[in-house]
Amino acid sequence: MDYTDYYKLTCSEIQKLYRENKASPEQVVDSYLKRIEAVDGKLNAFVKLNRESIDKQLKDLKEKKEKPLYGIPVVIKDNICVRDEETTCASAILKGFKPPYDAAVIERLREAGAILLGKANMDEFAFGSSCETSCYGPTKNPWDLDRIPGGSSGGSAAAVSADEACLGLGSDTGGSIRQPAALCGVVGLKPTYGRVSRYGLIAFASSLDQIGPITKDVRDAALLLNVIGGHDPRDSTSVNAPKPDYTKSLINDIKGLKVAVPKEYFVGGIDKEVSLYIGEAIKTLGSLGAKIGEVSLPHTDYAVSAYYIIAPAEASSNLARFDGVQYGLRSKAAKDSLLEMYNRTRAEGFGSEAKRRVILGTYVLSSGYYDAYYLKALKVRTKIKEDLEAVFKEYDCIVTPTSPTPAFKIGEKKEDPLSMYLSDIFTIPVNLAGIPAISVPCGFTKNGLPVGLQILGKPFDEETLFKAAYAYEQNTEWHKRRPSL
Repeated sequence: MDYTDYYKLTCSEIQKLYRENKASPEQVVDSYLKRIEAVDGKLNAFVKLNRESIDKQLKDLKEKKEKPLYGIPVVIKDNICVRDEETTCASAILKGFKPPYDAAVIERLREAGAILLGKANMDEFAFGSSCETSCYGPTKNPWDLDRIPGGSSGGSAAAVSADEACLGLGSDTGGSIRQPAALCGVVGLKPTYGRVSRYGLIAFASSLDQIGPITKDVRDAALLLNVIGGHDPRDSTSVNAPKPDYTKSLINDIKGLKVAVPKEYFVGGIDKEVSLYIGEAIKTLGSLGAKIGEVSLPHTDYAVSAYYIIAPAEASSNLARFDGVQYGLRSKAAKDSLLEMYNRTRAEGFGSEAKRRVILGTYVLSSGYYDAYYLKALKVRTKIKEDLEAVFKEYDCIVTPTSPTPAFKIGEKKEDPLSMYLSDIFTIPVNLAGIPAISVPCGFTKNGLPVGLQILGKPFDEETLFKAAYAYEQNTEWHKRRPSL
């Protein structure tokens, strides 16, 4: 193999070459850098690529040859803090902000020998399902440059799909790892809430956010979760639970696995081709020995409404710290008072979607509306969690579409926020309940657009997700397709 083609390989394939002394990290990283140079002008997946930092990381690798991600190139979503590297959440209000510390997941990647290539584009502050609200401009889908890659982790998903990075880190608040993974034809895992430390993740909605892997196949997702998962005392929501070796779950055998199919996920509004491929995927799982049963999740219809009260409420609180005083943008137009500086800085720094969510969140938390909206949404959240718990008493996992449609055209839903919010209708319940879920490629439409299968699991039972996803992947060819850029 010509070393310029190393970018086509998965993490486990690169690791095999390292073990056999058939490649060096310098060759692999150079292959990825050439690939980024060749295609990212079309995609806009990267917002920051620090070659000096990459060179330093390669020099520091010598003592890490036995580490689990030795010499593996990783792209990082731009809301995860990397020490002394600009971290902006794709928002003008944080331009120039360089964190003085690494996020917990970055510490673990460095310790594991990974090479941090740079920062990936995203929806501003993770507010979006299309990667169009970024101050850096939209990211494009590698399968069709006129379409969105999904969001908010669209840059990480597009980069992994287009072979610009071997592994990617995203964050998932309402589907922001799984939905772009589905629309870009790669694997995306949202771990159980508390499984991966949120220390150093710039918060959107603190009771919903979770960092997770975006990868080329299921094995790579297991390898990455092995590194980033585990307890961290600096995150008060991090759970001190045993962390298994997830690669041991990668066995091509799901005989007797009980798989639930919720009838509420196959209603009007779902794209016909998406429905067709999900149906075929369910048949494949059945043919592999899984026991399929139909179930009901009766509060599914209320998930989007509850989410768009809870998430903006938490966002309005979290974004209050961005005021032009300590870091990021400070308006030069403000002359008269501190209050004017606050107002002008936020007016200039936040994009329209960020402003919309801050206003909405502040409204539902305000006096007289807290009980009518926020408290009621929390009660609905509990009902959704109870629905899922009831199903998991009888079944090992639940399968659904990841997204109701394939990737839509850039600009198609930008002026219609309600239509955009409905893009996450199948992913939001997972975050409200705090459970894990994975999206794997399961088909392509006649227009050549990827379709994703979502598998939901019990809390802290990522092993069952990996087992089901790996068996499906090993008995299909969808994950092997790559876009031709």
